[in-house]
Amino acid sequence: MKVSVIGAGNVGATCANVLANREVCNEVVLLDIKENYAEGKALDMWETSPITYFDTRLTGSTNDYSKTAGSDVVVITSGLPRKPGMSRDDLIATNAGIVKTVTENVIQYSPDAIIICVSNPLDVMTYCAYLAANTSSNKVMGMAGILDTARYRSFFAMELNCSPKDIQAVLMGGHGDTMVPLPRYTTVSGIPVTELVSAERIDAIVERTKKGGGEIVNLLGTSGYYAPGAAAAQMVEAIVKDQKRIFPVCAWLNGEYGMDNIYLGVPVVLGKGGIEKIIELDLNKDEMALLEDSAEAVRSVCSVLDDMKLF
Repeated sequence: MKVSVIGAGNVGATCANVLANREVCNEVVLLDIKENYAEGKALDMWETSPITYFDTRLTGSTNDYSKTAGSDVVVITSGLPRKPGMSRDDLIATNAGIVKTVTENVIQYSPDAIIICVSNPLDVMTYCAYLAANTSSNKVMGMAGILDTARYRSFFAMELNCSPKDIQAVLMGGHGDTMVPLPRYTTVSGIPVTELVSAERIDAIVERTKKGGGEIVNLLGTSGYYAPGAAAAQMVEAIVKDQKRIFPVCAWLNGEYGMDNIYLGVPVVLGKGGIEKIIELDLNKDEMALLEDSAEAVRSVCSVLDDMKLF
């Protein structure tokens, strides 16, 4: 099995390193536009193999997509971070061009690949990759829900002073301030979190989760990468190993939750076919209203891409 990671920055390199160390596949190709950057990172990772004991081969490439040929899964992390003075529309315009070009190159050499988009703004860039790939929607998805859920679960583990392994949860909606955490579906070893944590503290954790990315930026001066890279790798593993894991991912909706033609975070079954099933939760009135508000926010961002007439 072969996995390619496009973009050898912090997130892409972390994803590649996790995949190699977990021996998820036989080969990981790391590609970047910066001369020798991916080659250097791939070699550095490979030199850890005798220390951390893995056999996955790592290949670095400077913009040579032929090295990615025959990939089963491709993770796209390419794109620029938002800079001071740059509007949301500016960021979309810049990164849409990058994601479009990357996806077209990927599909040229790996027409059957399953694509996981990590580039920001996440929801609209996943939509962009889907349009550029011109393939089945179950083969193009975005990574956001696993990251957001991981942050949410880690905060509850801190609150309860318990193992994060025992906490299960699901978040839905767009990636950002309009995400929809669902305390009603959050449990600790099967115990509803509402029985263990006060409503006030749950609300505080929900708000912290919504601003989780910004919290890291304020501390580091840059976006997080350990958690996003590991989250993307977890999605790859579920697909490559056909694990049928149930994860929240950014998926194309065709009538689910009463919504059409939109990429939105929902729980799905991930396996060798990509998104093998979208799970429709029985949301109550308040939860559904939050999801609809989130979808409206995502649609407004996607309309910016549509107006660019790139496709």
